[in-house]
Amino acid sequence: MLEWWHKNRPLFLGGVLILVALLWYSVSLHQKDETNFLESVVLRATGPVQAGFNRIISGSADIWGHYLYLIDTAEDNQQLIEANRTLRAVLTQSDEVRLENKRLRLLLDFKEAEKIATLPARVIAEDASSWFRTVMIDKGNEQGVTEGMPVVVAEGVVGRVVRSSPNFARVLLITDASSAVASLLQNNRARGICRGQGEQLVFDFVLRQEEVRIGDRVVTSGMGGIFPKGLVVGHVKSVNRQEFGLFQAIEVAPTVDFSHLEEVLVMLRSQQ
Repeated sequence: MLEWWHKNRPLFLGGVLILVALLWYSVSLHQKDETNFLESVVLRATGPVQAGFNRIISGSADIWGHYLYLIDTAEDNQQLIEANRTLRAVLTQSDEVRLENKRLRLLLDFKEAEKIATLPARVIAEDASSWFRTVMIDKGNEQGVTEGMPVVVAEGVVGRVVRSSPNFARVLLITDASSAVASLLQNNRARGICRGQGEQLVFDFVLRQEEVRIGDRVVTSGMGGIFPKGLVVGHVKSVNRQEFGLFQAIEVAPTVDFSHLEEVLVMLRSQQ
C-alpha cells in the first residue's frame, strides 16, 4: 500500500486539487455575478477538453447515424432490386403469352380457311443431328395422328408425320434430304418436285421453257397423296436456266422459319 502511494501520489493529489477547484468553482457560480481570476483559469483549462469531448461525441453520433442510414439504404435498394426482378419476370411472361396468342390466332385463321379438320400440337423436341431434320410433337395415335398426315403452320408447309405413338409423333420437315413435295408455281402453274436441301429447297423437273422469276410463290400441287392443293411451300430464291438439259436449276426459300417452330397444325386426313 505504501509503495502504491509513493508511485501514484502526484496523480492522486492532482485529481483532488482539480476536484476541489471544480467544486469551489461550482459554488462560486451561485454566489458571484462576475468571473474571477481562478474561474477564468479553470474555464481556459477545461474548455478545450470539453470542446474536444463534444467533437468526439458529435462525430461518433454522425458516424453511427451515417452507418444506420447506409444500412437502411442498402435494405431499400435490395427491396427495389427484388421488386424490379419480379416486375421484369411478370413482363416477360406477359410478352410470352401475347406472342403465343398471336401465333395461335394465325393458326386459328388458317384452320378456319381450310376445309380439312386439323389438330393443334406443340413442338416438344427437334433432331439435333445433321443427318435428319425432324421434330417431335405432343399428339399421337390417341388423338388421331397417323403416319402420312401433313403438318402445317399459318405460313406454310412444315412436313409430314413419319412415326406415331399413342401420345407423340415425329414429323419429317420438308427441308430434309429425303423429303419430296409435289409443287407448282402459282403464277404460271409449272409443275415440279420440291426437295429438301438443308436450310433451303430445290425445285426439280421444271422445264427450261417455263418462265420462272425470283420471288415467284411455290405451292403444293395436290398430287402425290400427301399434301392438299394450294399450301404455300416457299418462294423462288434463284433460277439457273442451264444451256443444256431439259430442266432448270431452281432454289426455293421456305416460308416457314423451322428454327422457331412452337405450335403446328396436323391435318387429319388419310393417305390417298
